[in-house]
Amino acid sequence: MPTNVEDFQAMLAAWADQIVTWAQSPVFLAQLAAVIAAVILAPLLAGFIKKRVPLFRATPAEDAKYLKLRQIIFKVGGFLRAILLVVLLAIFASILKSVPSLGQDWLVKLAQSLAVVFLVYRAIKVFITDPLYSKLAIWTLIPLALIFVLGYFNLLTDFLDRTVLLPMGDSPITAMTVAKLGIFGSLFFWLGNLSNSKGQSAIRSQESLDVGVREIVAKLFQIVLFGVIFFLVMGAAGIPLSGLVVVFSALGLGIGFGLQPIAANFISGLIILFDRSVKVGDFVVLPDGQQGFVEAINMRSTTVETADGKDIMVPNTKFTEEAYENWTHKDPSQRYEVEFTVSYDTDLDSLEGILIPEIMKYPKLLTEPELPDLEFRSFGDSGINMAIEFWCDGVDDGANKFTSDIGFIIWRTLKANKIEIPFPQRVVRNIK
Repeated sequence: MPTNVEDFQAMLAAWADQIVTWAQSPVFLAQLAAVIAAVILAPLLAGFIKKRVPLFRATPAEDAKYLKLRQIIFKVGGFLRAILLVVLLAIFASILKSVPSLGQDWLVKLAQSLAVVFLVYRAIKVFITDPLYSKLAIWTLIPLALIFVLGYFNLLTDFLDRTVLLPMGDSPITAMTVAKLGIFGSLFFWLGNLSNSKGQSAIRSQESLDVGVREIVAKLFQIVLFGVIFFLVMGAAGIPLSGLVVVFSALGLGIGFGLQPIAANFISGLIILFDRSVKVGDFVVLPDGQQGFVEAINMRSTTVETADGKDIMVPNTKFTEEAYENWTHKDPSQRYEVEFTVSYDTDLDSLEGILIPEIMKYPKLLTEPELPDLEFRSFGDSGINMAIEFWCDGVDDGANKFTSDIGFIIWRTLKANKIEIPFPQRVVRNIK
């Protein structure tokens, strides 16, 4: 770095001489022309391709065939210009290197590196929406792309291969092994999640199978799929299965200590699926009083959706170690009751004949296993406490929906027959 004015002037003079030398050099001018040509041709070719290929022009409809693939192709059209720029620069660099009188491509390589950075950045922003994964991809994929374009990829792989992290006989765990695990693990498990989602949807859509059987088959499919993916990742990373004894020993020790709850929930989930004590669609009341419909039985927890749309993630061990209510385990029919109070002046002998015929008109009422009946409960402070017991099919919004409907019927019937629902009464005496 210059420390005084004379040094600074000397540096500027050296730069000026270098620029003049480049301007008079056919090698430099050829490279500059190649870069300019690539910058001009890339948007022209991108526009031409977009006009000729309909998949790049319009967003695919939701009912289109191969929707996912068409969506990916359409998104690629957003940075087609950047792709073509990288390709054109690579072609021009090869041409320049093949001409004996030129033989240099450093300027084109520099431009290609900048184009690769832009291309990778645009691809990450389009395809990776999660902020954390997006930043992680930017800080890993862009440097790797630059290393590959600049021709240092083989040096990097050799260095990673020589860096031993864990000696394992003839097949040690190296830094390259860890890198392959990260790359192939991310790729295979992303494909596995996609396949798992599609496979489970296909299994659950088989109406010929019982709901419980569908859930068991779907869960077995998930376990087998990810088991196969695990071995594929190990093979792609170059880890011999015989060497996994050390890994599984450490994993077993971890399960014995820190991972025991996770393992217990996983096994409990399998038990739930096979003994079918809880199925998707059941209405359950948990030990803490929360209640709702079972929406999904997952590897670690069971999702229970409450009547107000909230999801409760319940550890699977809750259903194997604690007592809970399952309203729809064997029969969706449930008995409900509505309590009410009438005044002491009411003719109780005629009350049943007044209320029961009106309640029998309720369309969701069941006549089996019992007809609705009126019950005397107790003598209250202000009136006689009564109750209507009735049966309905299913659990419609918990217990509140049916009892609310029957409560309205009781209210209207009592009002129509001028039967009083008493207010609380208190006798106040003035003692002198």
